[in-house]
Amino acid sequence: MTTTLTDSEKRERLKKIIGDFDTAMLVTRAEDGGLRSRPLSIVHNEDDQEGLYFSTAIDSPKVRELEADPCVNVCMQDKRRFVSVTGVARHVKDRALIDKLWSEAWKIWFPKGKDDPSLCILIVEPNEAAYWDASGLEGVTYLFEMAKAYVTGTKANSDHDERHSARVKL
Repeated sequence: MTTTLTDSEKRERLKKIIGDFDTAMLVTRAEDGGLRSRPLSIVHNEDDQEGLYFSTAIDSPKVRELEADPCVNVCMQDKRRFVSVTGVARHVKDRALIDKLWSEAWKIWFPKGKDDPSLCILIVEPNEAAYWDASGLEGVTYLFEMAKAYVTGTKANSDHDERHSARVKL
């Protein structure tokens, strides 16, 4: 079955899925040219529905890597949902933004609190994303389609259902 969503519907679905995640893997280009991934806590900024936000130290290797090559990938996954976002990252030391987004849990890495001079915010401006969602009622349909394909020896059609799998230009 083919189900097509509008770009707006895909963006809304993507936002909902991302909103359920607390952690993501940030992938940057390392100094030796290879790719480097690291987990970061997602900072949910209600004022920016498109960007992805993370806290980090200004002297961390990821900041140096982003200064050399700001293109990144951000990945999220749980048992039935996956998201991949590509975009451009930058770091800011905007004290008003840090104050607004501050989480007491960050004190583990920034013992001086929100005024810690090493604290900065990474902002990823996404340009494209893809999601795969086999959760909820749509997930049951997705699993049914997989089982049906297996039993009948046919190829599953569910990859053409944008409720489950879609690419989104942002």
